[in-house]
Amino acid sequence: MNEVRIGLLGLGTVGAGIVKILESRRALLEERAGCRLILAAVADVDVTRPREGLDLARLPMTTDAGRVLADPAVQVVIELVGGLEPARTFILKALAAGKHVVTANKALLAHHGVELYDEARRRGVTLAFEAAVAGGIPLIRALKEGLAANRILSVFGIVNGTCNYVLSKMTDEGLDFSVVLKEAQARGYAETDPTLDVGGMDSAHKLQILVSLAFRTFVELKDIHTEGITRVSAQDIEYARELGYRIKLLAIAKAVDGGVEARVHPTMIPAASPLAAVGGVFNAVFITGDAVGDLMFYGRGAGQMPTASAVWSDTLEIARRIAHGVPALALELPSAGTAALPLRPMETVRCGYYLRVMAQDRPGVLSRITGVLGNNDISIASVIQKGRATGEAVPVVMMTHEARERDVRAALTAIDRLRETAMPTTLIRVEGGPE
Repeated sequence: MNEVRIGLLGLGTVGAGIVKILESRRALLEERAGCRLILAAVADVDVTRPREGLDLARLPMTTDAGRVLADPAVQVVIELVGGLEPARTFILKALAAGKHVVTANKALLAHHGVELYDEARRRGVTLAFEAAVAGGIPLIRALKEGLAANRILSVFGIVNGTCNYVLSKMTDEGLDFSVVLKEAQARGYAETDPTLDVGGMDSAHKLQILVSLAFRTFVELKDIHTEGITRVSAQDIEYARELGYRIKLLAIAKAVDGGVEARVHPTMIPAASPLAAVGGVFNAVFITGDAVGDLMFYGRGAGQMPTASAVWSDTLEIARRIAHGVPALALELPSAGTAALPLRPMETVRCGYYLRVMAQDRPGVLSRITGVLGNNDISIASVIQKGRATGEAVPVVMMTHEARERDVRAALTAIDRLRETAMPTTLIRVEGGPE
């Protein structure tokens, strides 16, 4: 039987999962690959720290990633270092040496994907990244292969488990953001520095990758409108419930009027929507194709074993090809299509809006607010006004019909300038609401 030699860069949480799966399921993996799988080297900056469930003395450990990259016998490199550097340099060196690469590094692909795909194409090798989006959910393969006969109309969903855990907990228990975030950190669901997650950037990284596959167009990360969940309050979650909605952080890409929207932000969705029922650290993504219709992908979007499972799916596919002499195909790498859709500016987006205005409880204030909205072509679907003692600032909550982002922003600027307005208006976009 042929053998394929693998080099692993990074023995962190997911790297340890890679080794555990190989050690516990070697016979199954080798049967499915049609070859022997040899873990030829494991590189990490720390070769002494214990890894739960692993006997490091049995592993071919090294602190020198360069030795792995320069070893001509290593055919596949699994990059699990994370971050932009030295991961980018490692992958470029591996590709230049004619090695196939598997990575879970969504940030690197979002920032430098075009460069890496071009290098893999030039060297005639594979760069695979199933684990970069939605953990163990086979989403990348579905877009690349399962839906190849479709023109994708939309891709949207929950792609960050940390944010979904926080929002689910806030919704279920009525807790404030800061309280839930501390609990998520204590339980290991959030990083010590959670900025990438709760600020929305992790979701934007993943959305950029999905857009490149679904719409065959490359968008700059900086051009994806990105908002996190740090300003979502328990008060707004309760109003959403009263209105029949739930708040989720969604990554949204849609083909609209000859272009593609790409945005990440807290979103109100109907409580009856399947997405509204996705709780805890789980991910769920909806894809709509013109032939297949609506599909939903649901599962664990992170974690040691789900992510390692996705890495192995790529690794086995590459090993199978090596063992049977099937060359890498440039067509499998993301590329801009001949009819690539341009990115639509955020100001042109149309959707529904939830607005919470904190205004003085005086006669005529509501009519002035609604007048501003009307002057900007924004119609109101429903209003909740909670009155207190005259003269105090009270919340005026409104749901709009579909409106244009530019018009809503102009209206809020005018509303926030009113003397009766006590603080900046809260805005949350609505999907699946009144049209």
